[in-house]
Amino acid sequence: MNLQKNVHTPMMQQYLRIKAEHPDMLMFYRMGDFYELFYGDAEKAAKLLGITLTQRGASAGEPIKMAGVPYHAAEQYLAKLVKAGESIAICEQVGDPAASKGPVERKVTRIITPGTLTDAALLEDKRDCLLLALMLNDSTLGLAWLNLAAGQLRVLETLPRHLLSELERLQPAEILVPETLTLSELQDKNLALKRLPAWQFDRDSAVNGLTRQFETHDLAGFGCEDLPIALCAAGALLEYTRLTQGSAVLHITSLQAERESLYVRMDAATRRNLEISETIRGERSPTLLSLMDTCSTNMGSRLLHFWLHHPLRDRAVIQQRLDSVAALIGEDQEDHHSAVRKLLRQCVDVERVTARIALKSARPRDLSGLRDSLQILPDVILAVAPCGTEKISQLLEAMRIPPALAELLGNALLPEPGVVLREGNVIADGYDAELDELRALHTNCGEFLLQLELREKARTGIPTLKVEYNRVHGFYIEVTHAHSDKIPDDYRRRQTLKSAERYITPELKTFEDKALSAQDRALAREKYLYEALLDALGQYIHALQQLAGSIAELDVLCVFAERAQALGYAAPQLTDERVLMIDTGRHPVVERQVENFVANDVQLGAESTGKPQMLVITGPNMGGKSTYMRQAALIALLAHCGSYVPARNACLGVLDQIFTRIGAADDLASGRSTFMVEMTETANILHNATAQSLVLMDEVGRGTSTFDGLALALAIARHLVNKNRSFTLFATHYFELTKLADEFKSICNVHLDAVEYKHRIVFLHKVADGPASQSYGLQVAALAGVPDAVIKLAKKHLIRLEQENITRQPQMDLFSVPALESDPESEEDQPRQHPTIAMLNELSPDELTPRQALEQLYVLKKMLEAGK
Repeated sequence: MNLQKNVHTPMMQQYLRIKAEHPDMLMFYRMGDFYELFYGDAEKAAKLLGITLTQRGASAGEPIKMAGVPYHAAEQYLAKLVKAGESIAICEQVGDPAASKGPVERKVTRIITPGTLTDAALLEDKRDCLLLALMLNDSTLGLAWLNLAAGQLRVLETLPRHLLSELERLQPAEILVPETLTLSELQDKNLALKRLPAWQFDRDSAVNGLTRQFETHDLAGFGCEDLPIALCAAGALLEYTRLTQGSAVLHITSLQAERESLYVRMDAATRRNLEISETIRGERSPTLLSLMDTCSTNMGSRLLHFWLHHPLRDRAVIQQRLDSVAALIGEDQEDHHSAVRKLLRQCVDVERVTARIALKSARPRDLSGLRDSLQILPDVILAVAPCGTEKISQLLEAMRIPPALAELLGNALLPEPGVVLREGNVIADGYDAELDELRALHTNCGEFLLQLELREKARTGIPTLKVEYNRVHGFYIEVTHAHSDKIPDDYRRRQTLKSAERYITPELKTFEDKALSAQDRALAREKYLYEALLDALGQYIHALQQLAGSIAELDVLCVFAERAQALGYAAPQLTDERVLMIDTGRHPVVERQVENFVANDVQLGAESTGKPQMLVITGPNMGGKSTYMRQAALIALLAHCGSYVPARNACLGVLDQIFTRIGAADDLASGRSTFMVEMTETANILHNATAQSLVLMDEVGRGTSTFDGLALALAIARHLVNKNRSFTLFATHYFELTKLADEFKSICNVHLDAVEYKHRIVFLHKVADGPASQSYGLQVAALAGVPDAVIKLAKKHLIRLEQENITRQPQMDLFSVPALESDPESEEDQPRQHPTIAMLNELSPDELTPRQALEQLYVLKKMLEAGK
């Protein structure tokens, strides 16, 4: 048998050796002005990036697949790969090509993974990039997550069943798990999952690594010693981060322990249904975040995203935020926030610049932007000073950075430094004497040659003497043959021409050596000074992190003030009572999408308040039931974030959880039908809702047969009232549920109004007391475009079904009208009073406020237009 031996060039041997250390990553192997990828890496990169797949040489008779990207444009390709969930090892040339015998020495200087991004080109400006590690032990789930671009490390322990909820809340870019751990929740999910050896999650190693990072004796000062499982995850996460960055992560200076009692809990379904930062279809707009985000800085946008997903339960902190918003608005709408917002727009992303300083990857424009941002801080402090709340005073105190920091940046950098360090023009003139001399040699070369020429003419008496330069021979003194007898002894011949001789002198040779190397030496000196500057800035990392946090928080508070004024929001009142009372509430997003949005009240309270605990909501599809329920939840959420709310007034006690069971969706990948998903979400609510929770239930039980669904709906409603005792908005089409109000004093019926005229339906979107009188299902079907023939046939079937139901006395599906003996088509011939006349007859103009009168006018106009 003829076996062909693998023979690799020294360069490919080097590549294979380094690649073997990073088998599960794409390796960008630096070759001159390109990063090259080989073998399987090349094939994968060519497919993901849409670049040409070529070849370089052969191995074992087979061509070596190769693909490459330009060094100067690598970031755009890296961004695509990271977005696709890939990790990349950057292999740079670290040896001197001139001194190398064989391949230039190379090594992996950096590893880029989806969860460890810090480069501005790779990060989303307004979204945090989180690296999550999780560990499971017995009945406890330990979580640790890191925002490397901000240096924030947090830990939490919770129940395993909350994993999906936590993943939805945190939305990590990358997840680290022990290779021995298998979780069904992580299967078939589009997650960047990294499995690590189980020993990396060892508790002793984790504690040692964390205390070494924070330079503390133990972790008692961080309040997390009772979270052993989460600490195991944190230790593995920190070590993974050190490995990927190839250096110490100095800006990770503390550990924050999260407690489940800190925030209002929302499960994954609730976050999706409320469309906080993504619509149900996965789009970024229109959402609550897209409406609220008018932040001046990217730091503020990211913090706003965090606040909206983490409403607080600490009433004192919420009140501090509300007081600050009131102060920024001013007593007479003085609008203190506008000047602050204008100044903050000039700030760079201090948070991410600080991280890059700590990781020694900050670019010159990062530092110049930081310098310019520090210079406007006094103006920001002056603009906010009149709003002297406790919270704002704390923020302003954090903005008083050490004067030495601003002075260092001001002295070290040019006003407009170069984009990249390798091209120079970064360090300011006068900062370093050696650099100034090297720059002078390079820039003042012409002046030196002119002065030398004048001196040599005077010394030699040769009027035609010239001092010049060319790239081939360098600097020289040129003398024609006619003056060869006047050549001084210190001239040394460099080149002979037909009509002249060219010479060099010791002085000119010394200058030449300096001048020709001055530019390279100046660039090397700038690099040295810049790296020293980054080292010097390291001592200010903590101060810069505090500054970034205060700018972001002030930005969000200003946004709350601006949105309150622009959108007509009111300050919510927090109380110790168990109430949720909203006067003239609106859906914050929907009201911006439609004309003439109809506001509605919500009145819920404990038994002692005389208010109902549950509202059973009936009315037609498209009548606004879902919007009404969602707006109550969003108003409560905004209030718990410390924001003003879209209502005339709102008074509420602090909630612990918000649950929603809205809409129909299946999960076929996990083998769950629509009804199974519905019941799973319902079970979660029934097991976990408390008397301090808000529950939204929309059409529960509709995914199965009529009687099964009705039985479930009745049992669920009773359980929520008797056992959970939660504030509940229960929308339904089941007639029997309205009878619960007769059985329970804590249940009240309300409905969304609609009127019918000439077989057309007009949705009034107004919540009224009592149950609805009809379902209007056929009218809605007609509105959707169902053919008239189908609608007429459906009417006949409806008459027959209603007659049969009356005979058998079973349940009717939402207040079906009494059976008629005549043909339904004959109704068209019967005269009917226009509903606007009936509505006008019921109005009492003297009892209406101007606002109510205007609302009624809009309703009448709507009804008239529909009846044309």
